Amino acid sequence: MDQGFFLLFATVSVITALTVVLARNPVHCALALMACFLQISAIFVLLEAPLLAVIQIFVYVGAIMVLFLFVIMMIDVREAMSQRFLPGGNLPALVMLALLGIEMSALVLWSDRFSVTVPVGGDDEIRQLSTTLFAGYLLPFEVASVILLVALVGAIVLARKEQG
Repeated sequence: MDQGFFLLFATVSVITALTVVLARNPVHCALALMACFLQISAIFVLLEAPLLAVIQIFVYVGAIMVLFLFVIMMIDVREAMSQRFLPGGNLPALVMLALLGIEMSALVLWSDRFSVTVPVGGDDEIRQLSTTLFAGYLLPFEVASVILLVALVGAIVLARKEQG
């Protein structure tokens, strides 16, 4: 069963990675990259590395959402809306959404990895990692968050139209 899930996640990951490279719309590229990172996170769950899966989601998928916001702010929204609502343009996106929904449903229904169990061991490792990250490296962590905030404000200033 695990091999089947791995093949499913790997196949979808390769397809979404190809979509990142071949798509012309930068918004579609960002969404495909986010889907690819989610598939990689599911592979980490299969490898029994839940911490890496969560870090994958928080760091990479969160970063892709910031990238998505930057792209939306930098392109002309009216042009993007006219391209988005062209007839027949939503069908591939709906098919991809349905396939991802079926994939996640199959994972939850047929896998015993999501059963309610108490984790055995490993608590000390996670506690030690979090203590190291937020005690020893608190300043670099906060500096990175301030840099991201400054980049967000800079993108808003650059994307704002001049009055006149």
